[in-house]
Amino acid sequence: MLKKIFATILLSLSISAYAAEIPVDAKLDYNQGIDFYKLGMYERAIESFRSAIRAYPDYIDAYYNLATVLEYLKQYAEALSIYKQVYIRNPNDYEVIYKLAFLSAKLEDYTKASEYLNLIPPANSYYQRGQELAEQIKVSTTLPPQKTNAPSKIATQTGVYENILSPTGVTTDSEGNIYVATFSDNTIIKITPDGKRKVFLKSKEISGPISLASDSIGNIYVSNYNTNNVLKVTPQGIVTVLVSNIDKPYGLHVDGNMLFITCQGSNSILRQKL
Repeated sequence: MLKKIFATILLSLSISAYAAEIPVDAKLDYNQGIDFYKLGMYERAIESFRSAIRAYPDYIDAYYNLATVLEYLKQYAEALSIYKQVYIRNPNDYEVIYKLAFLSAKLEDYTKASEYLNLIPPANSYYQRGQELAEQIKVSTTLPPQKTNAPSKIATQTGVYENILSPTGVTTDSEGNIYVATFSDNTIIKITPDGKRKVFLKSKEISGPISLASDSIGNIYVSNYNTNNVLKVTPQGIVTVLVSNIDKPYGLHVDGNMLFITCQGSNSILRQKL
């Protein structure tokens, strides 16, 4: 899956002048990301690659491997934004250009996907794959939309979910599940479309959850009123601190790749890129 990870455990550009410029701590983080990936610890691999990039913002291989792990986890929008960083630094990497086209198509941005495919020259090994993808895009954009009478996965009738302890924030996902934050119990409850309930997350990281929001790829965001931070929770339940040192975070709203946070303590609204 990850050509530059599996090609070697060492840095793929270790003998080049480029690699000579990379700080030692960035290289260590990069190699740690490879180790975590091989152990199946994908979230930790992601954090290691991000750390390598923070230490050296032009670390092309770290961007590439970060994007590939995100793509593997089906976090397509975020993977696309990271692959763009590779393209900015190396506009002649036609494998990455193909990836940009492929993910743009996945996200139904067919115009942008076609623009990327037009950048691949016929002599390049990715040209044929690009043409196959172009045919798929052509089919997708010419087929009439299918009508369906299938009901929404989320209950559409008026009703009440009772006996939830101190409910505060609420959000949903694309599968019709409802997520409810319970302030006094520091828990996130999941209610399935058929009304069944279970604890989605109860963690020491949660303290006074006020608001919840979700993005298009299933991540849940939690504003922690008592600890002045905002958490990101993956669909697998992995928790990371997205933003810290916020003065009484309250409301949350996701728009594309941007999270808006109302900060009650500072009378302000924070924009955070996801």
